[in-house]
Amino acid sequence: MSTVPLSAAKEANKLTKILDIFHQAHGGFRYPVNVKELALQCADLFKWDDPISEVKAASIPGFDGGLFKDSDTKRWLLLYNQSVESQGRIRFTQAHELGHYILHRQAKETFQCSEEDMLNWDVEEKDIESQADKFASNLLMPLHDFREQITNTVDLDVLGFCAGRYGVSLTAAILRWLEHTDQKAVVVHSQDGYMNWSWSSQAALKAGAFFRTKRSPVPIPEASLAANSYIKLEKTGQTVSARIWFEHAEEITPLREMKVSSDRHDIVLSLLILPKSADVWEVRSPEWFARSKKG
Repeated sequence: MSTVPLSAAKEANKLTKILDIFHQAHGGFRYPVNVKELALQCADLFKWDDPISEVKAASIPGFDGGLFKDSDTKRWLLLYNQSVESQGRIRFTQAHELGHYILHRQAKETFQCSEEDMLNWDVEEKDIESQADKFASNLLMPLHDFREQITNTVDLDVLGFCAGRYGVSLTAAILRWLEHTDQKAVVVHSQDGYMNWSWSSQAALKAGAFFRTKRSPVPIPEASLAANSYIKLEKTGQTVSARIWFEHAEEITPLREMKVSSDRHDIVLSLLILPKSADVWEVRSPEWFARSKKG
């Protein structure tokens, strides 16, 4: 096998084309992808001599999934955490580990992946966990089909439909949309009044709409829908002032805020959509630029 790093998207698209052709010829349900069956057949499809021979549920404290090679037989074992309640999360974990098998098995013989690794959708694909996530996203939610499901007005109802179609979590469907949309949108995952993580579309990043959750705890704005414990669900969104979330936004700039929440872990998932013309960067004065040049 070539030592040139493989493209997560291209390798997932190879399998997508195979699945498309198979279902066009034989019928059956194209979605959601049966990742277990695909993983077991993958080596035969590409004539490889080190197959995934088993895909098993297991109790795996501390991580969601794993991929392990038996050096004697050259066979691989794919494990996923059976204690995870969400079938969408299980499917994404299986696809993530299949991504490691296809993309990285020449470099390592053991992969153990946590829930955090399943949310490592780095735009530049800097590490193998990000690459495995990109592979899983492209395999489970092929872009050509995903785009056909998206309406002009995107909300959590539309993205929830996509999650159901592809058998993934709502979070995964939102992140897939954010990868390719030209809208200025941000998803925020919070718990106990603080952000666990957030993710912005490229358009939102360029407009200054992002949160630095890795540097220090970022509180949820008190005036936000996310902080309102009386409202558990708002799928289509409420229009609020963008300043509630982004202090440097113009006073007249609106923002559409959507929300789903879970009482079990006090987790809130928020989707924020700004107008395409919005800019929420802090306005710098001429004096600030003069000082910055001197310093």
